[in-house]
Amino acid sequence: MDSSSPLSVPRTVALVGLMGAGKSAIGKRLALKLGLPFIDADDEIERAAGCSIAEFFERFGETEFRAGERRVISRLLAGPPHILSTGGGAYMDPETRAMMRQHAITVWLRADLEVLYDRVKKRTHRPLLRQGDPREILERLMSQRYPVYAEADLVVESTAQPAEVTTDQVMDALRRHLEPQDAGAAA
Repeated sequence: MDSSSPLSVPRTVALVGLMGAGKSAIGKRLALKLGLPFIDADDEIERAAGCSIAEFFERFGETEFRAGERRVISRLLAGPPHILSTGGGAYMDPETRAMMRQHAITVWLRADLEVLYDRVKKRTHRPLLRQGDPREILERLMSQRYPVYAEADLVVESTAQPAEVTTDQVMDALRRHLEPQDAGAAA
């Protein structure tokens, strides 16, 4: 299968990574290239909860948020294939992670600290970044989460390059990941 042939994904492609990794920006472009719907899990959670994620965190705490997030992601994964952008902590929940590994192709958009910090430093809607120095919080989250994100099916570097370039790299990684299955099916 060469890079010019159309790519058909058999199940949802779930993007995981820290806030600022580009999950929404890359996800929207990927959805267009693959002809699939794009769904942002955070938007779906806000719709289901009837409030913003920040408000939900304030009212009910992170434990309740993660339970609701798990229910929403479960519902989304039960639907037809799509591109799913997940919140930074979603993949950290063992049940959510197992569900995503079973029902989706998981792609970790790995970014270094400077890229992440540059992308999120001016945003005020991130509950976790309101709890101190954003750079220190990102460093701590990287040390806690990167070993778990590494369990994703695919890893693509999210750098300061244009989102279109990273999207093409995700497409290439998906193509390589699916190639053995396609080759076996054609034989």
